[in-house]
Amino acid sequence: MYPRSAASRGMSAYSDGLYPVPPVPPVYYDYNHRSMPDVNSVRAPGLERLPTYEWKPPPTPSPAHYRQTPTLTNRLKRQNDEYRTPVLKRQRLDSSPHPLIGSPLNQAPHPLRSAQAGAGSSGSEFDRSYPRPYPHPSPQPHSSPRPSPHPQVPAIPESSNSLQDYVKDKLSGQMLELFEACQQQSSDLIRKEKCRTQLQKDIQRVYAVARLYLTGSSMNGLGCRSSDADMCLVIKGNKRPDPIQVLSVLQRLFRSLSYVERTHLIRAKVPILRFREKGSDLEFDLNVNNTVGIRNTFLLRSYAYADLRIRPMILVVKKWAQHNQINDASKGTLSSYTLVLMVLHYLQTLKEPVLPSLQRDYPESFNPFMDIDMVPEGPKYVPPYRSTNQSSLGDLLLGFLRYYATVFSWDKQVISVREAKTFPKNNSREWRNKFICVEEPFERNNVARAVHEKMKFEAIKAQFAESWRLLRQRKDLNSILPVRAIINEESSRR
Repeated sequence: MYPRSAASRGMSAYSDGLYPVPPVPPVYYDYNHRSMPDVNSVRAPGLERLPTYEWKPPPTPSPAHYRQTPTLTNRLKRQNDEYRTPVLKRQRLDSSPHPLIGSPLNQAPHPLRSAQAGAGSSGSEFDRSYPRPYPHPSPQPHSSPRPSPHPQVPAIPESSNSLQDYVKDKLSGQMLELFEACQQQSSDLIRKEKCRTQLQKDIQRVYAVARLYLTGSSMNGLGCRSSDADMCLVIKGNKRPDPIQVLSVLQRLFRSLSYVERTHLIRAKVPILRFREKGSDLEFDLNVNNTVGIRNTFLLRSYAYADLRIRPMILVVKKWAQHNQINDASKGTLSSYTLVLMVLHYLQTLKEPVLPSLQRDYPESFNPFMDIDMVPEGPKYVPPYRSTNQSSLGDLLLGFLRYYATVFSWDKQVISVREAKTFPKNNSREWRNKFICVEEPFERNNVARAVHEKMKFEAIKAQFAESWRLLRQRKDLNSILPVRAIINEESSRR
């Protein structure tokens, strides 16, 4: 999303070469049947200077209240602790992956709060055809954002302009080396986008109004060079399409395409069509109307670029989990999505938080009922922010392992990135008798439900404890995963 330094310096946080430019290529998306640069852009046309987004940690709680929730300034007022249904209008997305810093936020109307309602503006017919995970709030009137006074806050350290500022020890240096070698490059995303563009054209021969989205780690900034690509085909209409039927039609279509091979229909809970780009090892998983994947793609992207340390931290944790065989939901362990939410939760609950809850403090930008066409625009209206936490990459990794090894109560607590805290397990079906409980930020179900065997659960806990012990003693990333071997393997993939 926004680098921390952009707010204070009006320049890219990546300009010194130590932190490569984020993988947002100058390609064109046609999700709305018109040329639009970079649907994953977070630059807002007309908002040339957004006020810096800052917060101060809350007062130190008693030991019984270890977890803390940051208090933020410059946030949009939340009404009745519920998401509001915005009145939407379509607006062209700009092309830059970073904001330009200019006029104050309150000088431009928020497009998600437009006073004019269009037909179906409270949500598409497709969105309304699906059951809601919780009751749809009643529409409420909207007004333009009002500037809020800045409370007195502690002196905030000069904003860092480089990841190198967080590399204060050997362990941090190893994490940075692994990240720089393995992170997805612009060329990787261009390649995936080229395939998506051609596929959309071919699919529209059968489903004329369908739109194809890249989702997951390819688009949220958390991918590796070896990451495969997820896609969501959105087909709107009064009647909910049968995913299996649609994917069966597409499977026949894909067999006639010269650039696609090895198609395979997987009849899972969320059915997918798996295929490869011909002559390569680039694999795609395509689903139909699983739009929550689009929503959480842009939410996670906003977190990924909120602080320079987020992407290296998450990449290292995913590589660690893969190496130690606890990162495969199909085998009863943790999905990558679950691991990402666990990292974000830890960073939200530090004494000096690295991250806030974006959903709680900017509900209109991440409204779960927003028309799917508008989802990529939501993050553009969240101002940049910076944290008082100056911990090194190595210290954050050690703290992450320690938190889940010794602090977090697996049997009593539910992780909620949406609220930047935990809440107690209750007797609801979603949490009852589950070994690990991690709330999906939009649907609010348990994304860790794949961990349903006690033996696998104990192996996950044991790996956190053992890795924390080894890393605390040796301060060497090689003690918990083979850095050089992973770099070499990643380099040989594409």
